[in-house]
Amino acid sequence: METRKDIAAGKKACGSHNCTQAVCCTYHDFTGIDEETIKHVGNCFAAGMGNMEGTCGALVGAGIVYGLATRNKSLALKGMRQMMEKFHQRNGSTQCKLLKGVGTGKMLRECPLCVADASELLEELLEQLPAAETGDKTRQHPHPAT
Repeated sequence: METRKDIAAGKKACGSHNCTQAVCCTYHDFTGIDEETIKHVGNCFAAGMGNMEGTCGALVGAGIVYGLATRNKSLALKGMRQMMEKFHQRNGSTQCKLLKGVGTGKMLRECPLCVADASELLEELLEQLPAAETGDKTRQHPHPAT
Protein backbone atom coordinates (compact mmCIF):
# COMPACT_ATOMS: atom_id res chain seq x y z
CA MET A 1 0.00 0.00 0.00
CA GLU A 2 1.36 3.39 -0.98
CA THR A 3 1.66 5.75 1.99
CA ARG A 4 1.16 9.49 1.95
CA LYS A 5 4.88 10.06 2.36
CA ASP A 6 5.43 7.90 -0.76
CA ILE A 7 2.81 9.92 -2.64
CA ALA A 8 4.47 13.20 -1.61
CA ALA A 9 7.94 11.95 -2.57
CA GLY A 10 6.55 10.81 -5.91
CA LYS A 11 5.12 14.26 -6.63
CA LYS A 12 8.59 15.72 -6.16
CA ALA A 13 10.42 12.94 -8.00
CA CYS A 14 8.31 13.27 -11.15
CA GLY A 15 8.89 17.03 -11.31
CA SER A 16 5.27 18.13 -11.08
CA HIS A 17 5.73 19.77 -7.66
CA ASN A 18 8.48 21.52 -5.76
CA CYS A 19 9.25 20.17 -2.27
CA THR A 20 6.84 22.52 -0.47
CA GLN A 21 4.05 21.83 -2.95
CA ALA A 22 4.55 18.07 -2.72
CA VAL A 23 3.92 18.11 1.03
CA CYS A 24 1.17 20.74 0.98
CA CYS A 25 -0.78 19.05 -1.82
CA THR A 26 -0.51 15.58 -0.32
CA TYR A 27 -1.92 16.80 3.01
CA HIS A 28 -4.22 19.57 1.73
CA ASP A 29 -7.25 17.87 3.29
CA PHE A 30 -5.89 18.80 6.74
CA THR A 31 -5.76 22.50 5.84
CA GLY A 32 -9.25 23.44 4.68
CA ILE A 33 -7.71 24.63 1.39
CA ASP A 34 -8.25 22.95 -1.96
CA GLU A 35 -5.26 21.28 -3.62
CA GLU A 36 -4.90 23.76 -6.49
CA THR A 37 -4.85 26.77 -4.16
CA ILE A 38 -2.40 25.25 -1.70
CA LYS A 39 -0.11 24.32 -4.58
CA HIS A 40 0.14 28.04 -5.35
CA VAL A 41 0.92 28.75 -1.69
CA GLY A 42 4.10 26.71 -2.20
CA ASN A 43 5.21 28.45 -5.41
CA CYS A 44 7.89 30.61 -3.79
CA PHE A 45 9.39 28.01 -1.49
CA ALA A 46 11.25 25.88 -4.02
CA ALA A 47 15.00 25.45 -3.61
CA GLY A 48 15.14 26.46 0.03
CA MET A 49 12.85 29.48 -0.21
CA GLY A 50 13.87 30.32 -3.73
CA ASN A 51 17.66 30.28 -3.55
CA MET A 52 18.85 27.18 -1.65
CA GLU A 53 20.05 29.34 1.23
CA GLY A 54 16.96 28.79 3.35
CA THR A 55 15.08 26.05 5.10
CA CYS A 56 14.27 22.90 3.15
CA GLY A 57 11.02 23.41 1.25
CA ALA A 58 9.64 20.09 2.47
CA LEU A 59 9.88 21.35 6.05
CA VAL A 60 8.25 24.62 5.01
CA GLY A 61 5.36 22.64 3.53
CA ALA A 62 5.04 20.53 6.66
CA GLY A 63 4.91 23.73 8.72
CA ILE A 64 2.24 25.25 6.50
CA VAL A 65 0.07 22.14 6.76
CA TYR A 66 0.57 21.79 10.51
CA GLY A 67 -0.18 25.45 11.18
CA LEU A 68 -3.41 25.24 9.21
CA ALA A 69 -4.35 21.90 10.75
CA THR A 70 -3.91 23.14 14.31
CA ARG A 71 -4.95 26.77 13.86
CA ASN A 72 -3.11 27.29 17.13
CA LYS A 73 0.05 29.42 17.17
CA SER A 74 1.59 27.88 20.28
CA LEU A 75 0.90 24.30 19.25
CA ALA A 76 2.08 24.96 15.69
CA LEU A 77 5.37 26.51 16.85
CA LYS A 78 6.02 23.61 19.20
CA GLY A 79 5.29 21.09 16.44
CA MET A 80 7.47 22.94 13.93
CA ARG A 81 10.36 22.97 16.38
CA GLN A 82 9.96 19.21 16.88
CA MET A 83 9.91 18.57 13.13
CA MET A 84 12.97 20.76 12.58
CA GLU A 85 14.94 19.07 15.35
CA LYS A 86 14.09 15.53 14.23
CA PHE A 87 14.76 16.36 10.58
CA HIS A 88 18.16 17.84 11.51
CA GLN A 89 19.05 14.80 13.62
CA ARG A 90 18.12 12.48 10.76
CA ASN A 91 19.71 14.43 7.90
CA GLY A 92 22.45 16.62 9.36
CA SER A 93 20.86 19.92 8.33
CA THR A 94 17.60 21.71 7.65
CA GLN A 95 19.15 24.07 5.08
CA CYS A 96 18.51 23.19 1.44
CA LYS A 97 21.99 24.24 0.32
CA LEU A 98 23.69 21.92 2.80
CA LEU A 99 21.29 19.05 2.17
CA LYS A 100 22.12 19.27 -1.55
CA GLY A 101 25.88 19.51 -0.89
CA VAL A 102 26.27 22.93 -2.50
CA GLY A 103 29.66 24.25 -1.44
CA THR A 104 30.56 21.08 0.42
CA GLY A 105 30.42 18.55 -2.40
CA LYS A 106 28.69 16.10 -0.04
CA MET A 107 24.97 15.59 -0.60
CA LEU A 108 23.26 14.76 2.67
CA ARG A 109 19.80 13.94 1.26
CA GLU A 110 18.03 14.01 -2.10
CA CYS A 111 14.86 16.10 -2.43
CA PRO A 112 12.32 13.24 -2.70
CA LEU A 113 13.79 11.72 0.46
CA CYS A 114 13.60 15.08 2.26
CA VAL A 115 9.94 15.25 1.22
CA ALA A 116 9.37 11.73 2.59
CA ASP A 117 11.11 12.61 5.87
CA ALA A 118 9.18 15.85 6.38
CA SER A 119 5.94 14.04 5.53
CA GLU A 120 6.67 11.31 8.05
CA LEU A 121 7.39 13.87 10.79
CA LEU A 122 4.24 15.81 9.90
CA GLU A 123 2.14 12.65 10.06
CA GLU A 124 3.49 11.86 13.53
CA LEU A 125 2.19 15.22 14.75
CA LEU A 126 -1.11 15.04 12.86
CA GLU A 127 -1.84 11.63 14.35
CA GLN A 128 -1.62 13.16 17.82
CA LEU A 129 -4.32 15.72 17.06
CA PRO A 130 -7.94 14.93 17.85
CA ALA A 131 -10.24 15.63 14.89
CA ALA A 132 -11.73 18.58 16.78
CA GLU A 133 -8.31 20.27 16.97
CA THR A 134 -7.81 20.08 13.22
CA GLY A 135 -11.07 21.92 12.68
CA ASP A 136 -12.46 18.92 10.78
CA LYS A 137 -15.20 17.36 12.82
CA THR A 138 -15.92 14.83 10.05
CA ARG A 139 -12.42 13.33 10.12
CA GLN A 140 -12.29 10.22 12.24
CA HIS A 141 -8.71 9.29 11.35
CA PRO A 142 -5.77 11.41 10.19
CA HIS A 143 -5.34 9.34 7.02
CA PRO A 144 -8.45 9.83 4.91
CA ALA A 145 -8.46 8.19 1.49
CA THR A 146 -6.59 10.12 -1.17
